[in-house]
Amino acid sequence: MTASDLPADFVDFGRDLCCRHPENARREWLVTNGLGGYASGTIGGTLGRRYHGMLIAATKPPTERRLLLTKLDEVLQTGKESVPLSANLWQGGVVEPTGFVHAERFRLVGTIPTWSYAVGPYRIRKQVFMVHGANRVVARYELLRGPGPVALRVQALVNHRGHHQLTGTRAFSAAVTPVADGLRISLPAVGGLGGLDLFLQAERCVAEPRGEWFENFLLPVEWSRGYDHLDNNLHAADLVLRLEPGGSAAVVAGTELLPSVDGGALLAAEMRRQQALLEQAQATAAPPPIRHLVLAADQFMVRREAGGAVGTSVIAGYPWFSDWGRDTMLSLPGLCLATGRHDESAEILRTFARYLKQGLLPNRFPDDAAPPEFNSVDASLLYLEAVRRHVAATGDRRLVGELWSSLTSIIDAYSAGTMHGIGVDPSDHLLAAGEKGLQLTWMDAKVGDWVVTPRRGKPIEVNALWYSALRTMADFAAMLGKPARAFVDQAAQVADSFDRFWNPETGCCYDVLDGPDGSDASIRPNQLIAASLHHCPLDADRRRRVVAIGLERLWTSLGVRTLDPADRDYLGSYRGNQRLRDSAYHQGTAWPWLMSPLLLAHHAIHQDDEFVLAALRPFLDHLKDAGLGSVSEVVDGDPPHEPGGCIAQAWSVAGALDLWMKVHAAAPPRTPPARSAKRSAKPAKRPAAKGTTRRAKASAKRR
Repeated sequence: MTASDLPADFVDFGRDLCCRHPENARREWLVTNGLGGYASGTIGGTLGRRYHGMLIAATKPPTERRLLLTKLDEVLQTGKESVPLSANLWQGGVVEPTGFVHAERFRLVGTIPTWSYAVGPYRIRKQVFMVHGANRVVARYELLRGPGPVALRVQALVNHRGHHQLTGTRAFSAAVTPVADGLRISLPAVGGLGGLDLFLQAERCVAEPRGEWFENFLLPVEWSRGYDHLDNNLHAADLVLRLEPGGSAAVVAGTELLPSVDGGALLAAEMRRQQALLEQAQATAAPPPIRHLVLAADQFMVRREAGGAVGTSVIAGYPWFSDWGRDTMLSLPGLCLATGRHDESAEILRTFARYLKQGLLPNRFPDDAAPPEFNSVDASLLYLEAVRRHVAATGDRRLVGELWSSLTSIIDAYSAGTMHGIGVDPSDHLLAAGEKGLQLTWMDAKVGDWVVTPRRGKPIEVNALWYSALRTMADFAAMLGKPARAFVDQAAQVADSFDRFWNPETGCCYDVLDGPDGSDASIRPNQLIAASLHHCPLDADRRRRVVAIGLERLWTSLGVRTLDPADRDYLGSYRGNQRLRDSAYHQGTAWPWLMSPLLLAHHAIHQDDEFVLAALRPFLDHLKDAGLGSVSEVVDGDPPHEPGGCIAQAWSVAGALDLWMKVHAAAPPRTPPARSAKRSAKPAKRPAAKGTTRRAKASAKRR
């Protein structure tokens, strides 16, 4: 297999971008290791974030991530001159050196960032990748052409801090000692982190210990986000490589010593792994951007190790999120089912079942390995939907039996009432949730004690998911030969009361019923989630009208706005410090993942494949911006919809893949449902309720 077998002709830039700063700092690359560890940077070589580094290791997978190796700065020594190929941005905005002026090309080969440099008659290629399943990164260099051998001096800038932190002046000292093919850098305990060893090894190198601190690296993205933005790194060592024309050498950095270094073999193994992922997804003949999305999906899949147990989980977004229950369940269909990773889908569902507490799935696992947090009303309901999607795609009824007690525990806890005011209101059988000062839905921005969108009461998507969960449990019960009537009856009660969500004044749904100040008539995308469900509580006409207003008022080319621009609370720019950003996070900012429920609902109504494919096109173009080969967390609600947040977000990638496979790829084989499942058919629609228990505020007051 060669590089041509992987997608390398889509994310591909020439000198017009590679050589220009700050344009080359806008595009960021990412490689991961399946443990939560990663490497990331800009194509120009300057640092932009505290999260940029060559080796951010997950020491308690997928959490406790530490920056160990910040940069490898290269200097080409031809015998006549020394030419830097690296670049650094310093306090005051000075860029020195400017090695990117020698870059002729940058491209992604699969997920592998690949640079081509021209220095006189010499042509050098550099590739960076991680070893899957290990906290180890490889930088491989090739002298493609030249009149003779050259030396490449590689300066290793190391650090030792949590990836959310910054390093002060001369924060630690590191002992540097020789090992086979390189050096051991003993990093001391610092900032609550235990000490560990970083190994730098290289093929055919001369290793030279150093010990100088390089101070005041400027991190412009941190500055733009209102955070501290100067960092310091230790120049711990130089590795001098000899490159022959047509030859190669590699630098390997990791937390374990390799018996020998073979960069070519490591690269070939990673390329084979990525090719296998494309084959598993039946995507080898798909367009290059779709192949990039398949490989991007793999970056979020991680091993979770906790309490002696090993499972599979999903990183919500790079660079700063850990694994979240809600994000994992929303992402599972696109990351796993659309890519043929059915075994891992089942393993994720088993893993999260172990963490259920009083019917609640963890909202997130903190990055410092602290106990999981359970402030989520929707994660458990999304878990049930993920199980439904898995069974529909795979026919895996055995898994339903295996998880049955966990699934019933969710229904029982929500029916009886559980933490955070989550429980069924006996007056209308709808699900209520919320406590003052707590955010429980996916619209979870909080600044200090201020919950920006508290949504206390009865959120529409939560109740749609609750209805779907009851219908799904009825289907599962029939599938397993268990009594289904209680689930059917409870779903019918929810369906009756769901009519209360319809707001004739706006021609769509209330966002929240029965909140502290009445019912919320804001036009938000949460009703689109309700409209997208297989077990949809909306009748056909209302479903169609919800989708129509979503397209008219909320849709952008790169995401769906979180609030109607006509609303007086709308904020269309996700910029500035944390308070400003969080104020806009769910008050107008557009989210790429929301395109999935909007377009899935549209497709369910209209069966218009071409419309969905056309709507996906801007997403595919976006793969060449911001986080290369991936999809951003958010974009501005206002044009031109600049990307923001995480450079690679799991549910953004998953939503695009799910849509693509929905309309373009053959459905995977599945076992026909059991005949008895027909007993759980949707109950007949009852007459609409005449009114709500509380009067909603007039929608005009919110505009």
